[in-house]
Amino acid sequence: MELKRVVVTGIGALTPLGNNKEEYWDALAKGVSGAAPITRFDTEKFRTKFACEVKGFDPLEFIDRKEARKMDPNTQYGMVTGDEAIKDAGLDLEKVNKDRIGVIWGSGIGGFTTFQNEVVGFGQGDGTPRFNPFFVPKMILDITPGLLSIKYGFRGPNFATVSACASSNNALTDAFNYIRLGKANAILTGGSEAAVIESGIGGFNAMKALSERNDAPETASRPYDKDRDGFVLGEGSAALVLEDLEHAQARGAKIYAEVLGAGMSADAHHITAPHPEGDGIVLVLNEALSDAGIQPTDIDYINTHGTSTPLGDSGEVKAITKVLGDHAFKINISSTKSMTGHLLGAAGAIESVASIMAIERGIIPPTINHFTDDPDIDSRLNLTFNEAQKREVNVAVSNTFGFGGHNTSIVFGKFNG
Repeated sequence: MELKRVVVTGIGALTPLGNNKEEYWDALAKGVSGAAPITRFDTEKFRTKFACEVKGFDPLEFIDRKEARKMDPNTQYGMVTGDEAIKDAGLDLEKVNKDRIGVIWGSGIGGFTTFQNEVVGFGQGDGTPRFNPFFVPKMILDITPGLLSIKYGFRGPNFATVSACASSNNALTDAFNYIRLGKANAILTGGSEAAVIESGIGGFNAMKALSERNDAPETASRPYDKDRDGFVLGEGSAALVLEDLEHAQARGAKIYAEVLGAGMSADAHHITAPHPEGDGIVLVLNEALSDAGIQPTDIDYINTHGTSTPLGDSGEVKAITKVLGDHAFKINISSTKSMTGHLLGAAGAIESVASIMAIERGIIPPTINHFTDDPDIDSRLNLTFNEAQKREVNVAVSNTFGFGGHNTSIVFGKFNG
């Protein structure tokens, strides 16, 4: 069977750095930190008092008030970025075959805010089960692709993926596969997460996963730095329109990049800790390169998972060195989580956008907040510290890994006709 080529024709973004694609990219290229003290709730009793929140976002500017009340923030974020991506792709909803367009979406948790508030409300009551009638549909993470399909009338494949922090890269991978197998002409895909709430911060604090650098939150996310002390929680969403190349060309669509291949693997090791030798990462990178039909020497840039945790960062770059050999020292590597924080299930989507735009703009977004070299990380690696670097990018790889040992890598390439 001859597989179809798949391209990216639309992008939307709502992140701690900007509320649309261009604002997001501009801040990435400038090395801006999205971390600041939390504004959503009183953090006095929390060990971590900061996060990378979405800023200046009013859902009522995009969504009818009555409809917005039926949505968790996680879904509101997804609806806004989905709309931006569809408009960016120039999809004529009167002409496209909606039976052949799907929505595949990723989220690690889904309606976290809704779940917390409803359970807390019940616990504070007299035991009478008074729940919002929209409690369940607001909470389930598959409601976002469901509502996007309802809004636009897309009747193709429709579901949600959940694999913790790899969720949205899994969604992109599934969308890629459905299109290249001829199951759809186009798929709106991506991910969203809204976990900057009491139970989100408290839960990750209990795991000792978050940075506690409360005196300087803007420098707290510091991947690869010797003194990194955990990740910074982020929130937001990104959406991409993936499309069959022939379908895109027939309607004269702008093409950002081509999806060349993808890989998935499991560490089969621990519920939260990465494999000490990076075996799962080696496996997923090799699988992605094989699927894309390229060699390690074809890679120009890797946007790493790079969360700013002691074990995760060093293990990932060691695995990259194992797979790429000496070529690992000739490419650019960066973690944009140093700026956005960790968006959990939405991380893969916003980082795939960063990888695609690095190809389009010829700029590698930096790893900010590097102060002290880590002796456990090979100093020959170009980790793009502190400032963006100009470089022609023909092939970029986006890595995301999740609790449970889930690993996903996607390979994007410059479209050459």
